[in-house]
Amino acid sequence: MTPTPRGLRVLAVDDVPLALAELCRLLRGAPEVEEVVAADDPISALRSIQGGRFDAVFLDISMPGLDGIELASLLAKLSEPPVTVFVTAHDEHAVTAYGIGAVDYLLKPVRAERLSMALAKVVRMAAAGGPATGPQRPEAMAALPVETAGRTRYVRRGDVRFVEANGDYVRLHTPSGVHLVRMPISRLEEYWSDTGFLRVHRGYLVALDAIRELRSDSVGGLLAHTDLGDVPVSRRHARELREQLLLAAQRGDLDGTERGE
Repeated sequence: MTPTPRGLRVLAVDDVPLALAELCRLLRGAPEVEEVVAADDPISALRSIQGGRFDAVFLDISMPGLDGIELASLLAKLSEPPVTVFVTAHDEHAVTAYGIGAVDYLLKPVRAERLSMALAKVVRMAAAGGPATGPQRPEAMAALPVETAGRTRYVRRGDVRFVEANGDYVRLHTPSGVHLVRMPISRLEEYWSDTGFLRVHRGYLVALDAIRELRSDSVGGLLAHTDLGDVPVSRRHARELREQLLLAAQRGDLDGTERGE
């Protein structure tokens, strides 16, 4: 994804018109930038990306319909994903943004000097081959937004022991509590199946490294025991679970260190 000699092709995404216009103005005034395309919602952003390649996406986090964190995770699945820079009014999301691979995190109102620093990082990342080969490639759904009392916080995938289906929602069971997220469990399974989570029941996903032992219930069924409770395992998933636990143990992936134990 090496940029052309004339500069970067950048997509700016924000659902607030004034903020989007100001971001585009700043980007167009930067010497590193050749072209700026504006998108006022995540769906328009996806359409723009489908229509052509971008070196970088400057992305707001809090947007309706599709959260900026989720959009960045979708972009990471591209064969040549753009470098991601988050632009937001909320500094509490910085840790999450860096955790999923953002190269920088800008607070509104964006200053030209701070934008220049971010663009320098983008140029370095793009010249190195972009996030597809770099160490900061965003991971799919590494954090999920949770709405509580009008505020948005993010639950890290690494803190989730197991996931419980609840209609069109899922319940994320973590040491800090149970968090409700609007997403069908089948969709979350698609994102997390390659990150150590296994579907063990029609209504449950479980993190393999959260399982402490397998138990039998009162009627002979199988339970995966975690420090936050037992997860039912259906007969059709029991064999795969045992096989995956064995493989994970052989790789040394069940020592619990990733979950702060």
